[in-house]
Amino acid sequence: MNEFLNSEITYLKGVGETRAKILQTELGIRTFEDLLMYFPFRYEDRSKFSMIKDVVPDAGPYQIKGRILSKNMIGFQRNSRLSAIFSDGKEETELVWFKGVQWLNKSLKTNEEVVLYGKANSFNGKLNFPHPEIISLEEAKKNSGLYAIYSLTERMRKSRIDSKSIRGMMSNLLDHEKLDIPEILPSWILEKYKLLSRAEAFRQVHRPNSTKQSIAARQRFKFEELFFLQFPFIHQRINRSQAKEGLVFEKNMPLFQEFIEQHIPFDLTGAQTRVLQEIKTDLCSGKQMNRLLQGDVGSGKTIVAFLSMLMAIDSGYQCSLMAPTEILASQHYIGLKQLAEKQNIPIALLTGSTSAAERKEIHRLLKLGEIKILIGTHALIEDKVQIPKQGLVVIDEQHRFGVAQRAKLQAKGGKDPHVLVMTATPIPRTLAMSVYGDLDYSVIDELPKGRKTIKTVHRFGFARPKVWEFIRSAVDAGKQAYIVYPLIEESDNFNYKDLNNGYDELLKAFPRPKYQVDMLHGQMNSEDKEAVMKRFKDKGCQILVSTTVIEVGIDVPNASIMVIESAEKFGLSQLHQLRGRVGRGADQSYCILMSSKKLSENAEIRLKAMVKRSSGFELSEIDMQLRGFGDISGTRQSGLDQLKLASLSEDRDIALAARTSLEHLFTEDPELKLPQQQGLRRYLEHRNGFEEWSKIA
Repeated sequence: MNEFLNSEITYLKGVGETRAKILQTELGIRTFEDLLMYFPFRYEDRSKFSMIKDVVPDAGPYQIKGRILSKNMIGFQRNSRLSAIFSDGKEETELVWFKGVQWLNKSLKTNEEVVLYGKANSFNGKLNFPHPEIISLEEAKKNSGLYAIYSLTERMRKSRIDSKSIRGMMSNLLDHEKLDIPEILPSWILEKYKLLSRAEAFRQVHRPNSTKQSIAARQRFKFEELFFLQFPFIHQRINRSQAKEGLVFEKNMPLFQEFIEQHIPFDLTGAQTRVLQEIKTDLCSGKQMNRLLQGDVGSGKTIVAFLSMLMAIDSGYQCSLMAPTEILASQHYIGLKQLAEKQNIPIALLTGSTSAAERKEIHRLLKLGEIKILIGTHALIEDKVQIPKQGLVVIDEQHRFGVAQRAKLQAKGGKDPHVLVMTATPIPRTLAMSVYGDLDYSVIDELPKGRKTIKTVHRFGFARPKVWEFIRSAVDAGKQAYIVYPLIEESDNFNYKDLNNGYDELLKAFPRPKYQVDMLHGQMNSEDKEAVMKRFKDKGCQILVSTTVIEVGIDVPNASIMVIESAEKFGLSQLHQLRGRVGRGADQSYCILMSSKKLSENAEIRLKAMVKRSSGFELSEIDMQLRGFGDISGTRQSGLDQLKLASLSEDRDIALAARTSLEHLFTEDPELKLPQQQGLRRYLEHRNGFEEWSKIA
């Protein structure tokens, strides 16, 4: 790769050791290439020039050509200031600086043509410019009138590293006689999407000739970022589809067909039917299926998973379903057992709570192939668990498991089984396609017929008595309610409602024996948690006071009210998941968001969004814009923090174009051997090692 671009930033004119140290510490800029990749966040239009007579105090900023006629240091040391008289050839005004004055006094020269840029004040009836930016006329002529503005840290400002000095460093680098920026994208991609070359893009992003060129430069780097974000995942998926043979399932599926015709408890939605066809095509293709099934809360992913299992059982295989918690695994087991029993399909549950005797018997029946569906938690990946005829692995809420854990479950059988990964965490489509690029992607974007939209309202603390009265009327009518708290115990660090105090308040508001109020939280042992959940499901208690342990996997159709205390504490994704615990029956359900009166701007946006929108996919778009990617648990985030210009929520078209290019590239030349791909291959080898990219799981 280009040795010049790898040069230490210290050796660039205008930097030096002190500035180099600050740039490295504050921004991670170590080399010339790092500096080029430090993009401006906006541009100032300085194409127009004014005269001093046109200047209005507290307006502007203004740009004026002229000369510094004189300068004068006033005061001593810390209290000193620099005053200068500036003339545009017709009138004069004062310039004044209070910071960095010693350095400025040395650098400012009188009677040379310069350009002033800044806002004016009026002091004692006279016009002056405090802390204006001064650049030479020669430097101004290099610019089109668009000046790059860069993000700065406080330490940079204190060390007099501002946008002007960074522009100076960039100019010295861009004008350097040894600068050679090799192209890394194949020419056919540049031509197809009309992208600037990398060298021209660097020039136009830092020193644009026009607004149009600055936009073109940013488009080029957005494409590049989204191209390399998706690169390893698309490469792996294409490699897998070309190299990994999969188990071939029979196209004749009697159990599947019988269930559809005789036992299914409700009509499938169009989205479920479409997704099942996609899965069936995969299972019969001869290639290993690796499919992400994404569906909003209550969209019916579980029935799709069960029908996929029937396809596997029809071909003589066993299936496993791994869930992250015992509560979720148990809920899956209870629900699927009811379905499996309709066709006498043996099903078992294996968790940390399974007794030694039960565990031993499950191991024995699995080896004999007599258990067709095994549901469980991490217990499924223990060495003693063998599933010799494993044909389909279903992993629910997959972001809760590590890559190694998922791989261990897949390795339980002989030949690589088909894999169906499910998530109820709504992820914007562009993000899902980018960070799950190694998986084929299915989405259930339609709720089952008859489901009513959950009515969501936001209330402040003083409305709590009215909320309790609303719950009381619903409970008296035979309904049930959840009340969720962010904390178990009161905290000195957070001013949020807590479960222990809330539970005591609720016992007073809903006295026994008329009302039954139970408590559930993550610190309880498994048996106690199971007992509380069973009691709630069996209507033994009307109000369940809980932490977010109920966020996923709880299905109680009779529960119609969800109250979320200190709702401002939660992110949109978690609020939506909690809301999804109600609305699972035919009756109208309600979600009440309780918060303090004092809300941050982001919290207010989140709560308003929850009230206005019911779609998890719409909410996930807002969440991504508010919080970036860090809160999207379990997505592969390694590349997301490298997006300096691109936005997955705003640049969908560019992300799709990059993805399409990669799919074409790896289909035609998976090992990047063709001449037109050598620039790309050299870049990858230099940055990460091409072989390493190809092995990412």
